[in-house]
Amino acid sequence: MNDVSSEKIKLRNGTEVPVLGLGTFKISNEDVYQIVLDALAAGYRHIDTAAYYGNEEGIGRALRDSQIPREEIFITSKVWYTEDGYEETRKAFEKSEKLLGKIDLYLIHWPRGKNRLEMWRALTDLEGEGRIKAAGVSNYMEKHLQEIAQNNLPMPAVDQIEFSPFLYKKELLAYCKSKAIVLEAYSPLTRGTRLDDPLVKELAAKYQKSPAQILLRWVIQKDMLVIAKSAHKERMQENAAVFDFEISAEDLQRLDARNEDYHTTWNPEEIE
Repeated sequence: MNDVSSEKIKLRNGTEVPVLGLGTFKISNEDVYQIVLDALAAGYRHIDTAAYYGNEEGIGRALRDSQIPREEIFITSKVWYTEDGYEETRKAFEKSEKLLGKIDLYLIHWPRGKNRLEMWRALTDLEGEGRIKAAGVSNYMEKHLQEIAQNNLPMPAVDQIEFSPFLYKKELLAYCKSKAIVLEAYSPLTRGTRLDDPLVKELAAKYQKSPAQILLRWVIQKDMLVIAKSAHKERMQENAAVFDFEISAEDLQRLDARNEDYHTTWNPEEIE
């Protein structure tokens, strides 16, 4: 079993988060139960979900049935955007909390909706009340984060965004580091669409790793959290085996240069 749980990043409030998490987007509630059990057996201790995914109930059951102490597992979930902002956000949290049992990191899923500042106030209050360990956002670009700062609200602990060598948000990464916000990458494997990139394949051969492991390691060496989705035991184990090698500074720069602003989902830059 890979000890993927030992590598952690500390958030500004002292909360420690396992660097590598299991993504569960587009995994059904029926299937996610066994997949989460398999991931926990493989050493994963960070599971990422969202109300929008519709699988929180299955994840909650897997957590309870795993026999692993709950405090050893880190759970992230997200609230979809709401119309009234504050109260709806709290109600959404309580629904997710009931299904999952406990939520460690709670994120606003997208910066949509005219009341996103009220949604953010709800999350900061949940953290202040000790209901969650940390509050964060997802798909927030610099302009969305600056809106929070301009309204004199606490900055998010985490910003989860799509991030890979082919979508290298260098300026956002620098901005977040300047504000003590930890960036977290989703879709680092580009949903499989760039695994045959010539440079990625070249480096996989050089480091005797898979293309997926090269892409994950690139993110990790940016001092970021990373969410990797897989429904297969073998791929989970492969994705976890990324803490026993380092990509050289020169090869990191070569990967940096592969940026082409390649999105596999909506582009949050288009959200005002």
